[in-house]
Amino acid sequence: MERYADEDFIMKPKVDFCFKELMEEAEVRKGFSAAVLHIPPEDIAETLLLPTNLRKKYEEDKLGILDVRVLLNNSTQIDIEIQVSPFLLWPERSLFYLAKMFTDQIEKGEGYEKLEKCVHVGILDFILFGEDKEYYSCFHIREDVRNCLYTDKLEVHILELPKLKKHDYPETELLNWAKFMNAERQEEFEEMAEKDQYIEKAYEALKNISADQEKRLEYEAREKALRDHDYLMKSNWEAGLEAGKKAGEKIGINKGIEQGEGRVNRLIQLLIVNSRTDEIEKAVSDKEYQQALFRELHL
Repeated sequence: MERYADEDFIMKPKVDFCFKELMEEAEVRKGFSAAVLHIPPEDIAETLLLPTNLRKKYEEDKLGILDVRVLLNNSTQIDIEIQVSPFLLWPERSLFYLAKMFTDQIEKGEGYEKLEKCVHVGILDFILFGEDKEYYSCFHIREDVRNCLYTDKLEVHILELPKLKKHDYPETELLNWAKFMNAERQEEFEEMAEKDQYIEKAYEALKNISADQEKRLEYEAREKALRDHDYLMKSNWEAGLEAGKKAGEKIGINKGIEQGEGRVNRLIQLLIVNSRTDEIEKAVSDKEYQQALFRELHL
């Protein structure tokens, strides 16, 4: 392993390449999983990394590729996803992966009793729930009025890292992990490492992979790809808004401004996310086509 002489360089754990490397360490997986599930680390006897490609039963099925997939104590499966760039349809994407992971557990003819608990953990570097100040959310399937649990077999955990700099929270093991994931400077990592033995192991692993020349090159390539993606999305968004405005001006609806609000605004976002920017002008100017897209995209 060739090592860099630059001792000041340290990778950011919230970059997916770095996070996946950290999760290669069994003690890191154990400490993080325990913090997320709110259980003592001693209760976790074993964590195994599973293949991240979910099965396609039919050729036309959408392929699901997870960031990190962990089998806990030979029963519970955990899908851990890092998302740096804002993703409009994150709830839909996370449910798709969670449901696919759950159904992949049994084959034709096997009983439902084989189905074990599946957990999605989303570590987001953007704000998903703008109206709430809490950085951490946990979701189950519950009855609306009586609030009784339907099943504990499906569970979603969301961490919104940008909120950590806006609010103060009571210290917990999970908060320390979230701060570690969000850190960028040596002193920040060292502070968190002093608080938790498993985070200390994560910090040691982080220093090792940061000093590895080959892994640093892969990390920097991934960082560049994320920057390029962010730039492309921003450019497409601005182009989409401009196309919507021009199309609106053609049909004289408040110079297209009102046309960019509400359902139409969300429609434009969805077309951009799905790489269908060439449809934006028609979606704004052609009412019949617009209504068809509303139905297609369930708006």
